[in-house]
Amino acid sequence: MQQKTKIVQLTTPDGEQFLSSPPPTPWSVYPRPHLRRDSFLCLNGLWDFSVVEDRHPPRYDEKILVPFVPESPLSGIGRTISEKATLCYRKEFSLPEGFSRGRVLLHIDAADQIATVLLNGKILGTHRGGYDRFTVDVTDALEEKNILEIFVTDELETKILPYGKQKSKRGGMWYTPISGIWQTVWLESVPKRYIKEISVRTTLTSATVSVEMNDGSPAEGRLVAGGVSVDFTDGQATAEIPEPILWTPETPHLYDLTLTVGEDEISSYFALRTVTIENKRLCLNKKPIFCHGLLDQGYFSDGIFLPAKPSGYEKDILFAKKMGFNMLRKHIKVEPEQFYYDCDRLGMLVFQDMVNNSDYSFLRDTALPTVGLVRRNDKRLHRDKETRQAFLEGMETTVRQLSFHPSVIVWTIFNEGWGQFDHETAYRRLKELDDTRPIDSTSGWFAPRRGKPSFTDFDSRHVYFKPVKLTMGEKALFLSEFGGYSYKIEGHSFNLKDNYGYRTFTDRKSFTDALEKLYLDEIVPAVRNGLSAAVYTQLSDIEDETNGLITYDRRVEKVDEEQMRRIAEALRSAINE
Repeated sequence: MQQKTKIVQLTTPDGEQFLSSPPPTPWSVYPRPHLRRDSFLCLNGLWDFSVVEDRHPPRYDEKILVPFVPESPLSGIGRTISEKATLCYRKEFSLPEGFSRGRVLLHIDAADQIATVLLNGKILGTHRGGYDRFTVDVTDALEEKNILEIFVTDELETKILPYGKQKSKRGGMWYTPISGIWQTVWLESVPKRYIKEISVRTTLTSATVSVEMNDGSPAEGRLVAGGVSVDFTDGQATAEIPEPILWTPETPHLYDLTLTVGEDEISSYFALRTVTIENKRLCLNKKPIFCHGLLDQGYFSDGIFLPAKPSGYEKDILFAKKMGFNMLRKHIKVEPEQFYYDCDRLGMLVFQDMVNNSDYSFLRDTALPTVGLVRRNDKRLHRDKETRQAFLEGMETTVRQLSFHPSVIVWTIFNEGWGQFDHETAYRRLKELDDTRPIDSTSGWFAPRRGKPSFTDFDSRHVYFKPVKLTMGEKALFLSEFGGYSYKIEGHSFNLKDNYGYRTFTDRKSFTDALEKLYLDEIVPAVRNGLSAAVYTQLSDIEDETNGLITYDRRVEKVDEEQMRRIAEALRSAINE
């Protein structure tokens, strides 16, 4: 009872409008911007819903609004689900006339954590992993009228599958656990032989497009990229772009791309940009850039894992840009593709974390490292083979799913030792997957000693409880977390009693003044001495945490725009000195 009295349900402006008039098909935007076809049937909306335990058959005595998790108010359920339960979803549908032109694919863009798909009583597939999309060919099970069922279980407490910031007993830096479907469910029609995936590798003047077909055969067809038409064979083509316009946060230029292979045609886009480390400086398009960033955990007060509307991502990005930031560190969460597409088109750099798994120890992973007592050899940490394999598979899936996006410029493998093991193996594996982006292998804590073999591209530090005093070593210097100042605003805080932050302020002026002083006195000098990037904690308040620059309900901007833009200008000047 005490827990209920101190927690307040907050709604964002979009969520308030949503609850007063729910759309019949929420999140109906095309969910895969990098590979578009003209066939799209969104299955979001009201589904029959049942929570069962002990293998009892579902009664389907409730309704849930997909794609929102049942723990969220926007779903229409709004309660915690037992980990022992199976979440059962059911929807009836018929295909529109003329929709099918060969094969019909069902896409579930994310379900936490293990999902089994049945169509008209036939089991068509099972997927493990709560942050990645999966596809099932449903063609042979289709009827005139169809009943789709999706059964989802969540093994959060086993800690084998990546789980991020979820914890069954939320509080402090741990958040409300979620379960079930949390991204769009949709159908598309494709030819029998179709384009399964594309990748784009760019220089400052060209784009090389690689094509993967569903049957594994070599692709032959035509590529039109940036107005340049190229025939290709063996699944690859390069287009040289005349008078190239480079992608930057200030000029986020995207080129259109069309690809035709046999009966299949898709539209996409690309950007011309390169990311390198030169002379221990992070460079975009061969020029040093200071990445002025915010920690972005991707939580919302009413949708939890999703904003009420897709435009919620755009609003967060534009708020960060308005305050002078050019980078978001997406913290141990993988978002719907809409987020990365918005970063691509709006000009927001993304440092992307992998999602952690395995166990967490406050003493080992937080308390001792905070005072400088850290283990430097991580090969023996978290030795369970199944857990290690699940992390590496999750890392590989994340890279394959997000590497298309030009806004993503840095990968982070391990954060503060949470589930960290053998960073050398993880680094080598990630470099094999993508050698076009720098890697922060050990963000914050368990890094190798100087002078030892270092399988990371950054010297990555977290500084919270002491002044920021950094010196250049053998790698590019990255302040991957700092700040965390708390300013709790009455009427816009999730927890009426508890508060989580690293230094407390009671008014907007003192809060923003302290931020300005922190940046001008400690971060700007570090930039002059070689610092390439800094990530302030954080973009928004989240549950007990009140250390955001905007409240959890996205209603109150807690900082002064003019002062924040002065900070950004000082950082830009420092990188150019």
